[in-house]
Amino acid sequence: MAPPATERWCLALIILLLSLFIQSSTAIYCGEDDCYALLGVAQDANASDIKRSYYKLSLEHHPDKNPDPESKKLFVKIATAYEILKDNETRAQYDYAIEHPSEVFYNTAQYYRAKYGHKSDPRAVLVGLLVVLSGFQYLNNVARYNEALATVKRTPAYKNRLKALELERTGGVSSKKKGPKQIDPKLQEELSNELDLQIKGADKPSVWDLLGVRFVLLPYTIIKLLAWYGCWVWRYKVRKAPYSLEDASYLTRRSLGVPLDAWTNLDEYKKEDLVQRRLWEKQNLENYYAEMRKESKRRR
Repeated sequence: MAPPATERWCLALIILLLSLFIQSSTAIYCGEDDCYALLGVAQDANASDIKRSYYKLSLEHHPDKNPDPESKKLFVKIATAYEILKDNETRAQYDYAIEHPSEVFYNTAQYYRAKYGHKSDPRAVLVGLLVVLSGFQYLNNVARYNEALATVKRTPAYKNRLKALELERTGGVSSKKKGPKQIDPKLQEELSNELDLQIKGADKPSVWDLLGVRFVLLPYTIIKLLAWYGCWVWRYKVRKAPYSLEDASYLTRRSLGVPLDAWTNLDEYKKEDLVQRRLWEKQNLENYYAEMRKESKRRR
């Protein structure tokens, strides 16, 4: 069976990319020429010999000294060869490529790392990466939130809340000209801004949630976490104090594996009942799950 069109295109693209990389290991340095031959020195020549030969050839083929177009091209090649051989690290990589021509990908990676790696400040690269990722993250969060908001605004529950808020604002008097279900668009926008919409799975975009901001605040976050943990150990492990309602709620939510937004949406009676069961204790949690299973079977 023939592969799908998408797979064929991907295969063709991979072959094209490989064809760009699969070439002579030394060709990425001085093209088809030998760097040592361009400078007229042996492979074991020392740095002084290479430098002396370069100055001699550069004076001979410099465009200001020799107007011949071919000489100008040769001058560029000589300069490229000298840039490679004058640096010990780059020269060592070139020598390795001569001795191991089959290791194409390794030699190519080493060449580009030596050529561009030292020119880029890792801190600048990290900052740039965080800025770009944060930008994409923020745009994605805005798009998801707007999409979820548009979905919520089409629900009957939202329209009923909007209508109730309109009646509250107008003192119980509704516009009869527009009908019982229609609201003035300008007023609707104002009322919509007043409603506190909590959309599950799509929080309102905030710069504090961005990757870059969190990375900058990471030291503060770690210190805050360590301080919280230290207070927790001192209060409940050392002093054996009873859990506060907030901490007991946290332990209960963590024991049940309930997300924070789902826990917040529970009614107060349900939360109080779960906290009083002390579900962070293993036996109480097992008893609770057993009760839930019995209740589920009874309802069937």
